[in-house]
Amino acid sequence: MKFTETVKLSLSVLRTNKVRSFLTGLGIIIGIAAVIVIMSAGAGAQSLIVNQLNSVGTNLIGILPGASDENGPPASVFGVVVTTLKSEDAVAIQKEISNVTAISSYNTGIGTFSWQSTKVDSTYYGVMASYPMVEDSELASGRFFSDDEDSSAAKVVVLGSQLAKDIFAEQDAVGQRIKINKDVFEVIGVMKERGVSGFQNKDTMAFIPSQTAQKVMLGIRYVSSMRVKVDNSANLDRVVNDIRLLLRDRHGLTESKVDDFSVRNTKDAIATLTTITDSLKFFLAAIAGISLLVGGIGVMNIMLAAVNERVREIGLRKAVGAKRNDIMIQFLAESVTVTLFGGVIGIIIGSLISALVAVIARYLGYNWDLVVSPSSIMMGFGVAFLVGLVFGSYPASRAAKLNSIEALRYE
Repeated sequence: MKFTETVKLSLSVLRTNKVRSFLTGLGIIIGIAAVIVIMSAGAGAQSLIVNQLNSVGTNLIGILPGASDENGPPASVFGVVVTTLKSEDAVAIQKEISNVTAISSYNTGIGTFSWQSTKVDSTYYGVMASYPMVEDSELASGRFFSDDEDSSAAKVVVLGSQLAKDIFAEQDAVGQRIKINKDVFEVIGVMKERGVSGFQNKDTMAFIPSQTAQKVMLGIRYVSSMRVKVDNSANLDRVVNDIRLLLRDRHGLTESKVDDFSVRNTKDAIATLTTITDSLKFFLAAIAGISLLVGGIGVMNIMLAAVNERVREIGLRKAVGAKRNDIMIQFLAESVTVTLFGGVIGIIIGSLISALVAVIARYLGYNWDLVVSPSSIMMGFGVAFLVGLVFGSYPASRAAKLNSIEALRYE
């Protein structure tokens, strides 16, 4: 039997049993759609992470307290308090390491911002005077605090653009006095709108001097993290090594002792996170592929039922000269046609859901890319074809082995 005739006959049989054909392909539709959505969502989440890290800058070095190995972050990432980094370390790095253009330490706290009858709960960051250079941020009005104001623990604050609106509405915030918890601060500046950067909405935050955060607000003598800006990304590796040597010397660590800090650059962090998210993406797609196995079993069961219903037809075709291979190819063609149609519908549904997820994520302010790659579409077709071929083989083989005389007698 010619290929075109086989396809035409398969389509004719499927049109005759539309409901059964749809139910046969339903598992494939769900499975392919799930794989497409998970692959797309994984790629979108990966793009979100990479875009957020790129928005911070690729010429930055992050320093965290606590030791770590090359394959994992330090304990401080998981909320464990480690007190090995001090403000003095940041000052030493700025003075002694070449190619460092700016550095800032970070502490964070949550406070109630009060002005007249208005109260807003928000996050404040204790940072150094060079914070705007590190983060490539600008002021909409006023100024940022100075090194002297930082070292003297001055009670001054710079507000994020949204926080300033939440507190003062349309009034000018600069020069006003507000309370953060019980302490009175002078508002000396308002930042330009930045949106979400590094997974944080900087517009809803406030920035106070590092020493003020430690001594006045938090009662501590350590920093939670540091960021170092390097003049050129080509110098990142050397600066990372210089910082490590400097901090080991400052912390009195002998050769036998491991680092009590972690130094990483954003370029390496992006590469590591990309590798991790790739593995996670394909792992989740493999889990979603289990539904394809279930769909394949459904295809096999319904094709077996179709063989039982068409025993007389098979016997008649054999009686007029159809060979065993013709029968087998016919049933395989029907199975593959059903799964391919299911694959097409699944790809369309999965792509539409992926587009909807991307639209919602962007509406919520996330830099989420819609990624439905040609490779995932080709994989969907390939998997649908293989499912039809593999799970249609047994019913097709059973149909081909039927004895023509017994089949004609079948009631």
